[in-house]
Amino acid sequence: MDDVRFVVAPLVVHFEKVGEKKEQFSKEYNVLSEFEEDAVGQWLKLAKARGETSETDPVLLTLMVEMHKKLDILTSIIKNEEKKLQVLAHSAMIAEIGFDHIKLEEPLLEKSESYYVRVEMPVFPKREMPLFVTALSSHVAKITNIHDKDERDWNAYVTARERVMIREAKAKK
Repeated sequence: MDDVRFVVAPLVVHFEKVGEKKEQFSKEYNVLSEFEEDAVGQWLKLAKARGETSETDPVLLTLMVEMHKKLDILTSIIKNEEKKLQVLAHSAMIAEIGFDHIKLEEPLLEKSESYYVRVEMPVFPKREMPLFVTALSSHVAKITNIHDKDERDWNAYVTARERVMIREAKAKK
């Protein structure tokens, strides 16, 4: 663990030991990945593959897709079709993160145990990112399973936090 490079990241995490709930947690993990693969997201991927978006502003297109997703969410709330996430046993603050690790502020993990985790990510669009981790100590866990898109967003967030730390260190000099 000494070779793990951590950066400060004030994030909220919800987690629970996998134990006998592996199937339940796996289902939710897969459902959360489908949020990215909704009908509009699929349409956009196909349109990009056919080259139909080449003359469109990508930022504007992304914003429009996200607005459509929000409308879908509001519609499902109004129709009482809202997807409920499982209530996880523990919530805590993350002190630091690395590209493959999380470090909690408090010693809440049991070494070598597997956990299902949802991290509240402050990325666009804001969402809870599902992960599976294995505890290396009472504070530190290694990420063992993460969706591809979530991994890209996670790595981008770690990199952004590293830049913040570098700027802060330069400002102190």
